[in-house]
Amino acid sequence: MPVTYLGARIAFPPPDSAEPDGLLAIGGDLEPRRLLRAYAQGIFPWYEEGLPILWHCPDPRVVLLPAALHVSRSLRKTLRRAPFSLTLDTNFEAVIRACAHAPRPGQDGTWITEDMVDAYLRLHELGLAHSAEAWLESELVGGVYGVALGSCFFGESMFSARPNASKVAFATLVAQLESWGFELLDCQVHTEHLERFGAEAWPRPRFLEALAHALEQPTRRGRWSFDSRQPAPPHTSCRGGDA
Repeated sequence: MPVTYLGARIAFPPPDSAEPDGLLAIGGDLEPRRLLRAYAQGIFPWYEEGLPILWHCPDPRVVLLPAALHVSRSLRKTLRRAPFSLTLDTNFEAVIRACAHAPRPGQDGTWITEDMVDAYLRLHELGLAHSAEAWLESELVGGVYGVALGSCFFGESMFSARPNASKVAFATLVAQLESWGFELLDCQVHTEHLERFGAEAWPRPRFLEALAHALEQPTRRGRWSFDSRQPAPPHTSCRGGDA
């Protein structure tokens, strides 16, 4: 099917009409109403500076069930040492900007454009986008951010300025999500890093069905903080050895 060009009307074509590479629609804007409509349909923006907004719904979809998080022996040792202070929603803007500037193998630029930063800052102000941070004394050294709707967390990006900082922030965030009853963590596309944590590739229909179920739950809106005692990730080793 041809790719849809979006206008002022906030609507998307059916997700299963996406191109084989996941591209579904072009254009529109990054206003909160459109972004939230997209996420609720399993669609997300992903494009580079200088291009129109490109909306994607890939098949397969990479998903992590919070209860199925895999943690390697080496990372578990790091978690026990607790080298970092961990927080939620303490400095969302610093996390997303650090993610935008993080070097990525095989990529010259970033999809986290200034317009994207502004858009997710608005979602954060609405209590719907969240960050997990790892600190070494007063320095932000790792983090992850994403969007939460219902019992689904849509992971967007992470960065690390110290070994294991993003892994520790991610694993602790996922454990907290699980303790809050989150059913689904949308990882969007495959990376070996996420696969080591237990993420799996699901056919798009399975993902959309699970997403619809997750959206029946209330959204945990507002500023997040870890429970008084940070939840520990499960006592399992990740598949494929240490991460």
